[in-house]
Amino acid sequence: MLLNFAFKSIRVFLLSVFSCLALMGSAFAAVDVNSADQAALESVRGLGPSKAQAILAERKKNGPFKDAQDLHSRVKGIGEKTVERLMKNGLTVNGKSAVAGKKESTKSEAKAKDKGDSADKATRSPRKSKQD
Repeated sequence: MLLNFAFKSIRVFLLSVFSCLALMGSAFAAVDVNSADQAALESVRGLGPSKAQAILAERKKNGPFKDAQDLHSRVKGIGEKTVERLMKNGLTVNGKSAVAGKKESTKSEAKAKDKGDSADKATRSPRKSKQD
């Protein structure tokens, strides 16, 4: 009887732990840069009070952001990589959570580019010396 009670207690405990974990995962919500207030912007991981304030000031001065590129170009101190990271962390621009027109390069593409660069160097003619 005591053993049965222990198993039930453990089962209830594990069920509650898994429920809490499931709820934490669903608590992640998208924050739209054009409608969010200071607190909502700060809730996005990687976006602090100063950048949130800069976004709000720029939005108030020049209107809503069109896309991620517009956000990057208008807010000083927020680069392309930062915008990509913020969008991965839940920031959206007009409901979109990806940088439009941005193709991520793969390692194989980078290697191919490097190979092409080294082939160009090999085909260049060497400099002639002054003795020739």
